[in-house]
Amino acid sequence: MTESKEETLLLVDGMALMFRAYYASAVTGYIRRTKAGLPTNAVYGFMRYFLDAVEKFGPTHVACCWDLGSKTFRTAQYPAYKGNRSEAPDDLIPQFSVIREVMDSLGVPNISSEGYEADDCIGTLAAQFSREMNVVVLTGDHDMLQLVNERTSIAIMKKGYGNYFVYTPQSLFEERQLTPAQIIDVKGLMGDPSDNYPGVRGIGEKTALKLVQEYENVEGILANLDKLSKGIRTKIETDLEMLHLSRDLASIRCDIALECDLRSCRWELNHSVVVAKFEELEMKSVCSWMGVQAL
Repeated sequence: MTESKEETLLLVDGMALMFRAYYASAVTGYIRRTKAGLPTNAVYGFMRYFLDAVEKFGPTHVACCWDLGSKTFRTAQYPAYKGNRSEAPDDLIPQFSVIREVMDSLGVPNISSEGYEADDCIGTLAAQFSREMNVVVLTGDHDMLQLVNERTSIAIMKKGYGNYFVYTPQSLFEERQLTPAQIIDVKGLMGDPSDNYPGVRGIGEKTALKLVQEYENVEGILANLDKLSKGIRTKIETDLEMLHLSRDLASIRCDIALECDLRSCRWELNHSVVVAKFEELEMKSVCSWMGVQAL
């Protein structure tokens, strides 16, 4: 694996990788399975994405974060939150626990917290550990861009393996003319159809970006309502409560209670454990990707 000049923590958005890995292969109509019939296409794809990122970013430490059920503080605030999501495919459901077992075999802690999402676990760990090392977040979720700072980069996965756009404060501003905190303000205004919260009805991304860029944040916009066109002002005043709620739903929590010892995150493979796990899953090729000799 590539060696890093300084310590780096790779925080893996397990949910994002798992769904991406499943659908990338399921779309072909072929589902990889063990001889016993256990579907493993998401496991196999997950490992391809994960190991490519390990090689690319050369972390000294790794942790993987997960959702823990569909009920969170966000659904308590807004019951329709993510209410438009369909159930996971039958072939994916048994792979949830298998992928976590695989990460265990690699010595990678699986982190989750009751009532919170993987995003909140990632935000909390990034805030905690970026004080002492660089942090790279591996995800496909652009909501994570609010976590960018001088010590935390967000690696957004693009189509195919090994394709990333790595966001820093500089590259985020160059692409969107936004600071990380302004990502939340934009989401509060325009909402998020994928998470099923509306923001201000009638305000789309283009208008939201323009408003935030001109007035800095939601507070700045509200302080200058008299300068807005009548149509925009009326929309905001009509949906003011939903604007504040949507912004809160979009905000990743960075201060939740988590138990994660940095020493347990050190990237060190126990070859015999790794080999045993991938032989059990009939994936000897994965061992060769890691330079681990199969039995």
